[in-house]
Amino acid sequence: MPAPSALRLQIEHALESRFPAALTPSPRTTCEVASTGIEEADRLLEGGLPVGAISEITGPVSSGRTSLVLAYLAQRTAEERVCAWVDTTDAFDPESAAANGVLLRQLLWVRGNNKKPNFNSNIQHKLHQSDKPWNRLDQALRATDLLLQTAGFAAIVLDLGDIAPQHAGRIPLATWFRYRQAADRTRCSLLVIGQAGYAQSGAALALECAPLQPETAGSTVLRGFTYKLESGRQRFSSISMGARKPPVSTWSAGAHWDTERVPQARGPHGRVFVRGVEDSILRPGSGKERA
Repeated sequence: MPAPSALRLQIEHALESRFPAALTPSPRTTCEVASTGIEEADRLLEGGLPVGAISEITGPVSSGRTSLVLAYLAQRTAEERVCAWVDTTDAFDPESAAANGVLLRQLLWVRGNNKKPNFNSNIQHKLHQSDKPWNRLDQALRATDLLLQTAGFAAIVLDLGDIAPQHAGRIPLATWFRYRQAADRTRCSLLVIGQAGYAQSGAALALECAPLQPETAGSTVLRGFTYKLESGRQRFSSISMGARKPPVSTWSAGAHWDTERVPQARGPHGRVFVRGVEDSILRPGSGKERA
């Protein structure tokens, strides 16, 4: 009985005219990536977030997911590229985005329904709470679909961070596949922020964010946060024999209100040169990578 390798070669030779290399797995295709603006994240992602694909950034509140996305948009808008933010729950803060380096003139902000509930009646309040997630989700999904079809955006952020997983998890898988095809056709990066992964196989990249510990000065001043970033799935990552699970990367973001001054040197006339902390609350700072 011939060896399996010899048998495979015989079959491929017989089918060569119709199916070249029928039993040989095709190499993993590479994908264009764009830098996130965070060195530790780029090292983990082999260059950055994929272009023309869906990337999911998941994690709990204050896990660094929004900070990561804003850092990415800062890089894209700095290149004079137009981006969009679909704000499902009207939670986007333009001041934090600008402090993070995002050029607001290059960013389209699609705001969700921000109508306030009428508390005069408990019945009206309950009805408002019951239909609000679905109305906002429907508006956000329609807006995202329209923007993807427009083919004029380098990156679109679909912010589902404040939507409960039991609601966002019911988005049809066909919707994500339609988004994936549109993103690939228009070469647009669709970034989905959520508490959990919703796109499943429709996403080319899944990132899991988690908070580690805050950095404080004394007991009352918050100086920043340290975050953990882990890649759950990378469709376009390179394949190497014996490869293990990729390392977990950590990075930090400083606080813009930190005005601590550290004396560095004295110049002429006794003037003291100081070093100020200029990082915004969402601006990525230096971090360390660990295995």
